[in-house]
Amino acid sequence: MAIVVNYPFMTSLPVTELTSRAREIFRRVVEEYIDSGQPVGSKTLAADGTLNLSPASIRSVLADLETAGLLAAPHTSAGRLPTDAGLRIFVDGMMRVAEPTMQEQAAIEARLAEAGPLEAALKQASSILSDLSGAAGMVLVAPREQRLAQFSLVDLGQGRALAVLVGEDGGVENRVLNIGGAISASALDQASNYITARLAGRTLADAALAMRSEISAGRSQLDDASRDLVERGLAVWSEDAAARPVLIVRGAANLLDEAAVGDIERVRMLLEDLENKQSVAELLDSAREAEATRIFIGSENRLFALSGSSVIASPYRDREGRVVGVLGVIGPVRLNYARVVPMVDLTARSLGKLIA
Repeated sequence: MAIVVNYPFMTSLPVTELTSRAREIFRRVVEEYIDSGQPVGSKTLAADGTLNLSPASIRSVLADLETAGLLAAPHTSAGRLPTDAGLRIFVDGMMRVAEPTMQEQAAIEARLAEAGPLEAALKQASSILSDLSGAAGMVLVAPREQRLAQFSLVDLGQGRALAVLVGEDGGVENRVLNIGGAISASALDQASNYITARLAGRTLADAALAMRSEISAGRSQLDDASRDLVERGLAVWSEDAAARPVLIVRGAANLLDEAAVGDIERVRMLLEDLENKQSVAELLDSAREAEATRIFIGSENRLFALSGSSVIASPYRDREGRVVGVLGVIGPVRLNYARVVPMVDLTARSLGKLIA
């Protein structure tokens, strides 16, 4: 499986400008940091003997990498950790992608298929991403023109009615209408039957246009009460379309892992960022046109610059290849990119198989 990574900008220093010794030490620092979350020192790198270098020689290379802006030392006597620019160099030119096994692919597809209607599968996809990454999984549900199957109105009393919309995929959404006064059961039935008869596999926008045209031309054969209910029913669905939640987040608690204890302020800022769903949705939406997986590392994206977080995102498509949404993972910059990138890509492709 080929993974194409799209990213916001390139760093000025290509990996080919590093010597083989510097490249190997840099790779070891990044991989150790991703694994432990802690700065990596020269003694740690020299311990297993595979570099065949003394701690002093390793320190010299670490200093050069720090001067190049690829590593940073959080404290004077501490080891080094990769900068955002260093992580970009690693991801683009050095990362060894861990290809998913056939068993992993089958397990992901099975979990999505077991979820049921598409809405449940989207939530399951977010949970899968969270489980696989140990971070938070996100699915952006782009506004989509769902094909509809049934519409019904139920009297709730006290001048209110419940409008129930059923999609062809089995999804159900409810809205409460304020109708201002008592309404007869026959008017509710007539309005429900009228709308349902004209949905017939159409999108709500298409059906509403046809109904409003028919009503304005006097061809609807509805009485005044039923006609008013139809108008109110159509209005309530269009009025709140922009306000419907479009971002599903699962596993935010994973961000409070052991490594986060010493950096709790960063995690607090990240959780606050996640509360701002509109901004997160806009970030994910920027990945809609990517060919495959897009990676945002730390300060590359202003939304998560302060919290020092990374986002791995991939568009998912329907069976005709049209992009219908974006899914991904958000977590600390030390995400296991080699593992998570292909898993995000795989989950996006598996989810796409379920979308008609």
